[in-house]
Amino acid sequence: MNLQNGFTKTDFGNDFLWGVAIAAAQNEGAHNIDGRGLSIWDTFSRRKGKIKSGHKPYHACDFYHRYKDDLLLVKGLGFNVFRFSISWSRILPEGIGKINKEGIAFYHKLIDECLALGLVPFVTLYHWDLPAALEKEGGWSSHLMIRWFGKYVTLCAEEFGSKVKNWIVLNEPFGFTSLGYMLGKHAPGKVGMRNFLPAIHNAALAQAEGGRILRKLVSNAYIGTTFSCSEIIPYTDKPADIAAAARIDILMNRLFIEPALGDGFPRDDFKFLEKLELHNKAWKFTERLTFRFDFIGIQNYFPVVVKYNPLIPVIQASEVKAKSRNVPHTAMGWEINPHSFYRLLKRFGDYNVKDIIISENGAMFKDELINGEINDERRIDYFQKYLAAVLHAKKEGVNIKGYFAWTLMDNFEWAEGYHARFGLIHVDFKTQLRTIKNSGYWFRYLLNGR
Repeated sequence: MNLQNGFTKTDFGNDFLWGVAIAAAQNEGAHNIDGRGLSIWDTFSRRKGKIKSGHKPYHACDFYHRYKDDLLLVKGLGFNVFRFSISWSRILPEGIGKINKEGIAFYHKLIDECLALGLVPFVTLYHWDLPAALEKEGGWSSHLMIRWFGKYVTLCAEEFGSKVKNWIVLNEPFGFTSLGYMLGKHAPGKVGMRNFLPAIHNAALAQAEGGRILRKLVSNAYIGTTFSCSEIIPYTDKPADIAAAARIDILMNRLFIEPALGDGFPRDDFKFLEKLELHNKAWKFTERLTFRFDFIGIQNYFPVVVKYNPLIPVIQASEVKAKSRNVPHTAMGWEINPHSFYRLLKRFGDYNVKDIIISENGAMFKDELINGEINDERRIDYFQKYLAAVLHAKKEGVNIKGYFAWTLMDNFEWAEGYHARFGLIHVDFKTQLRTIKNSGYWFRYLLNGR
């Protein structure tokens, strides 16, 4: 195992946050016990052909029952931050109304265990698992979403705010609106502009409203939200490819951060977004879209190379995959490009944001368990290069406060089911046996020196 780096933990500063991230729907399991209601991923996974191999998140990593042992692993690997999400339907089975005391008690126990181990809890309020009961009423496409979400955030703030000071409002709003309400590839599986456009606006309103509620109810709160971001690169220097890249950049990188900063949706640069006005009268509510976050979470996995494609409606662009360009890539087919990551961090550092945290970054490779050991050198090499890019940007003045690896352990990876393994820890999903991969030991050496 290669333990040599061009950097050490101290190069990042004594107050740098080193964390791992998980999500409730991907890890907790226990989908139908102790009063939990169904989420959209529970129901979506029942639909034939939506999840690879027909996998379901019902048991996942059984984190619900094994959280104490899993937190010991987080601590043992040297991390000081544990990012997790709250399952909305575990504490409010119908999304609103009756509170599930068993669900509330679980998160109190989880938070208390983090604090007892000296781990800082970073709580994500929404990581893609909307209660199924609310989806029946329209989900993120419904004009009632802001009211529903506000009540949920208020409950979380009042219950956990005395213990939890670090909050993430939404996880990747472009991800769950585009994949879930436009393309139908993720839960709830809706398609079409009539779902996508209102979902965009409601998510943008929710991230700001959630921030305002937390600011009001939680003293000394450190509040952020996260965006899935990628450098968008035109395939050629032809004007058509450059224009196509600009359109994709608006959707993937600008669509949610600019409203939060008070600039509204970037409709002047992409006339298609004017349709938001017809759906939502969005321009009357620019002030409600605005919230001054304490930090922005950047979640990056790969750059996107695009070319002009007149056959694709609206965006008139298509991705040129890494495999076809013969460049290094992960087992997901995602390009490995730490230089692109550095450029992305520099770009977001130019926005008027207070702090940046890399709230997710990691890679999937086809790991092999041999004689009780997983020698995942490619993942180690990935982390070495991407952390070097973080340090480079940080030394050049980008105010990066932390780095959270995705993810602690192999889990239910959305539409990929249990096939895509991103974890620092291998999980045998039949026995729930955990095995630390060499990449996990690499982090332990970096963070603990042993």
